[in-house]
Amino acid sequence: MVFAYVLIVIVIGSVLFHFVSPWTATPLASNWQSMDDTLTITLAVTGLFFVVINFFVAYTLLRYRHREGSRAAYEPENRKLERWLIGITSVGIALLLAPGLLVYAKYVNAPGDAIVLEILGQQWQWYYRFPGTDSKLGLTDARFVSAANPFGLNPGDPAGQDDFLIAGTEVHLPLNKPVKVLLRSHDVLHDFFVPPFRARMNIVPGQVSTFWFTPTVIGRYEAMCAQLCGIGHPNMRGHVVVEDDAKFQTWLKAQSTFAVALASASRAANAPPAGADNRVAQGQALAQSRGCAACHTVDGSARVGPTWKGLYGATRPLADGSTVLADEGYLRRSILEPQAQVVQGFPPIMPPASLGDEEMAALLAYIQSLGGVTPAAPAPAAGQKAQQ
Repeated sequence: MVFAYVLIVIVIGSVLFHFVSPWTATPLASNWQSMDDTLTITLAVTGLFFVVINFFVAYTLLRYRHREGSRAAYEPENRKLERWLIGITSVGIALLLAPGLLVYAKYVNAPGDAIVLEILGQQWQWYYRFPGTDSKLGLTDARFVSAANPFGLNPGDPAGQDDFLIAGTEVHLPLNKPVKVLLRSHDVLHDFFVPPFRARMNIVPGQVSTFWFTPTVIGRYEAMCAQLCGIGHPNMRGHVVVEDDAKFQTWLKAQSTFAVALASASRAANAPPAGADNRVAQGQALAQSRGCAACHTVDGSARVGPTWKGLYGATRPLADGSTVLADEGYLRRSILEPQAQVVQGFPPIMPPASLGDEEMAALLAYIQSLGGVTPAAPAPAAGQKAQQ
């Protein structure tokens, strides 16, 4: 009997909590009101079954509880009851599935006038790409993927030369214009999700996922990965800025194209070493574009990886109990072979980075600019000191 009363209290408490709960969905900022309606139908159907089934269990516990001298009647089957249960269950399942299937069919079929946005997920960062003036995205191939070409764009494809490549974690979209989103992943499962848009989709390595939405409210919205993708998953964030079309076009034209990126990479490969200030700025931009900031902070706080503040020249304890001086050689090896010397207290999860000489020099200059002690030069050997 006690269990029956406990069930009744749980049901009543759950229903009351739903109506007085302070947690609500974020305000809708897209065309997908039907998403909210489908969720409401699902909540209503499952909530009704939850209440009815638990009250029925409580009733049977009270009505048919054990009494002295009573004995349960043996009834191997009840065709009438079975038909009722099958019918009610079928109606409930149809109410749950049908609205979702109808909405999903619309969700993956974008209008013909939708602008195209490609999103590439990679532990633990987002890359964005828009088609250029020809309204076509260039062809991609895994053979062309590199640090300078994360999308793997084919340099020989004319359609890709004017593609806009967005560096950083923020992307802009025009107000009240449908957006067709193409999603790819280079490594593991990801999921691009902007809660106010109600729009999200799993990103499976080796295939292109798609959905569409129309932003309806101007604002700056947080985008996140909604699929557990590794220890850096909570830091895989970005922002989507919705603005009027004129501002969007101004922002888009200010972005670099693939042709410009190729030319810049070629100039960087043949140019003399950059000045110190310029190299630090390049390193800071590289840390953002390559997703280093997702795991390493620059303010001294701990995250998935060690902070870069005061790192250069410091003595670091390693997982094997030894210590190492964080000089240029150590930092370089930690970037190229992160599993070789793992810092104590941090998991060995960093993937090896593929950086050119100029990129490596810029990133090391940026880390050095964040403070620390310049490593002392090694003391000369006894023979050398005597000769001096």
